[in-house]
Amino acid sequence: MPIISSKNQVTLPVDVLRDTGLKAGDSVIIIPRAHGCIEVQTAEALIDAIAGSVEPSVYPPGYLEEMRSEWE
Repeated sequence: MPIISSKNQVTLPVDVLRDTGLKAGDSVIIIPRAHGCIEVQTAEALIDAIAGSVEPSVYPPGYLEEMRSEWE
């Protein structure tokens, strides 16, 4: 059973990494879920989960292009 070190580090068991597809060098995000419970998620998985979640019609068509042309 892994123990939190004095440097707040935890070594994840190899079988857990293998089963979840995580590997050395992956960027991860640690999400608190409940007292004593955290979730480890790859940054890519989080991006995939929220990608496209913003309503595409926030601005009328052509508005942003018009605004950008004013910067030139």
